Amino acid sequence: MPAAPVSPPRRITRGSLARFAYSDGTSSKENVTPSITDIEDAVVSNATVASTTRKRKRVIKSSPPTSVKKEEVLKEEETTITDSKPAATPRKARKPARKIFDPATKTETISAPSDWEEMYDLVKAMRLDGGPAANAAVDTMGCERLAAPTASPRDQRLHTLVALMLSSQTKDTTNAVAMRRLQTELPPHEPGAPPGLNLENLLAVAPEKLNELIWIVGFHNNKTKYIKQTAEILRDRWDGDIPDTIEGLTALPGVGPKMGYLCLSAAWGKTEGIGVDVHVHRITNMWGWHTTKNPEETRLALQSWLPRDRWREINWLLVGFGQTVCLPVGRRCGDCELGLRGLCKAAERGKVLKGRKERETKIEVGEDGDVVKAEIVEKEEVLVADVVKNEAVETGAVLVKEEGSDELNLPTPAKRTRKRI
Repeated sequence: MPAAPVSPPRRITRGSLARFAYSDGTSSKENVTPSITDIEDAVVSNATVASTTRKRKRVIKSSPPTSVKKEEVLKEEETTITDSKPAATPRKARKPARKIFDPATKTETISAPSDWEEMYDLVKAMRLDGGPAANAAVDTMGCERLAAPTASPRDQRLHTLVALMLSSQTKDTTNAVAMRRLQTELPPHEPGAPPGLNLENLLAVAPEKLNELIWIVGFHNNKTKYIKQTAEILRDRWDGDIPDTIEGLTALPGVGPKMGYLCLSAAWGKTEGIGVDVHVHRITNMWGWHTTKNPEETRLALQSWLPRDRWREINWLLVGFGQTVCLPVGRRCGDCELGLRGLCKAAERGKVLKGRKERETKIEVGEDGDVVKAEIVEKEEVLVADVVKNEAVETGAVLVKEEGSDELNLPTPAKRTRKRI
């Protein structure tokens, strides 16, 4: 008989596996689970605390409000530093001439503009020999210098008066030419009499001829008429001489306060007022000494506080300064001491910076440790002209020396030496 079939060990295996799994699972649940739970609890709690603590610290350290505060502090410091730079060199604003009332004496006095004397002295230094405002046209061709030295004192006073009458709206150089023509070409009043500028010849000359001699000046037609009328007044009222009072001078046709005070000081040596022309009026207002609308207001403003011993000098001072440095158009602020020292509020900043750069002192240290100091005083135009001149001289010397020779030996350029101070 065939053997009985053997049941497959599947159920036995499943049962044993089930028992094994049950027993192992129980033991693992009893032993492992609590420990794992404790460890997980411990790890989770510690990790949670640590991670929470670290996260809080990171949030506090890298919080946006804190970084923003730091940036704001830095910006405030930068702003403070920038604002403190101009305060390092403060300069008070110039105060113009002003009235001061004294309640004790019940009187008013005029206070001079601040730092006016410093400005006056600097301009005077520039007007002297060697200064940028020296050798102005008024120094040699001003009205007080146009009287002929060979004429009589009476005729010299007449020359000064006529020169002032011609000077209105006319440059000094042009006025000097017209005066020279009158002094040499004015016809004599009678045969045998000397020609030239005197009262007799002015009375006798025809208006057309006089107008021809002075046509170069401005408004020559009106001035011809004024001079002819003045000559008759001098003959009839002043015994052939010019008036010696400001009232008499300003009563003449074509003569105003400026001409009158200048003529009185130049012809008679009397200083009773300031002669204010366009230069004096323009420059003093530009400096902020006062705010006036015309030369006559400027004269009264200056006379209210300027010392009397400077009344005659200030016209010569500012007219020459206005002709050379402080020109009406194209001011030379880079050459003006007032602009370089920050005393002129109307100075052009670009020209001032350029002028300071040209005057700055360059300091270098030599190889042996000595300090080499060289002041830069020459401009580019002068340096270029110097180079061209040297090249021309050297080339000429070579041609003369090597004439008739087949070869041309160029000289070695001379080495430039640096002066040490």
